[in-house]
Amino acid sequence: MRIRHKPWAQPELDQSSIYIRNPHECYGKWKDAFENPNQEMHLELGCGRGTFIAKKAVKNPDINYLAIDIKSDMLGYANRNVQHEYMMANRTTNNILMCTFDIERIALIISEEDVFSRIYINFCNPWPKDRHKKRRLTHTKQLTNYKKSLKKGGQIFFKTDDDELFTESLDYFKECGFRLDFITYDMTENSLPDNIITEHEKMFMDEGIKIKGLIATYTEE
Repeated sequence: MRIRHKPWAQPELDQSSIYIRNPHECYGKWKDAFENPNQEMHLELGCGRGTFIAKKAVKNPDINYLAIDIKSDMLGYANRNVQHEYMMANRTTNNILMCTFDIERIALIISEEDVFSRIYINFCNPWPKDRHKKRRLTHTKQLTNYKKSLKKGGQIFFKTDDDELFTESLDYFKECGFRLDFITYDMTENSLPDNIITEHEKMFMDEGIKIKGLIATYTEE
């Protein structure tokens, strides 16, 4: 999803208590960046405008959430949406953090000591051309990186509107040793558990496009 430069975004992020300006400094110690470091951690890759992660975090105060996106302009919106959700719930933003980073290079900011029990990937770029497919967030190359910080038995929740991306992602997960515990080709008939509908999801559903989803579990090798 393309977005024009928003000059207000980075200044607002710099003033936000949930924005990590230098994520490299959290390498190996992400749990300590949260107010309650003993809580399990969930990670969203490519959080966009943050509506999904904001609602998830408010709904589950006993889980710490980290949201990453490559564009600070997008995170500017995410920051506003998070603040709004917490204000409406009359809660402080003590279990959610976000940072700007290129997810293809995620191994530079997240180590094996940063253990996440769940990863969310929602409507990522499908990169349809063959020469670009290694850039997909669900590609085998990327899944191998995620496994380093995903606890054994941890899960990846993935949903997309793109048929080819979904079909090929099924193979990526299998190639990486993940067990596919849940697969749906139409979220209106068989939804992911505790699903939160994102802006993308509603837009596609209104257009009659079927949303696909899966849950992949990292098993012992």
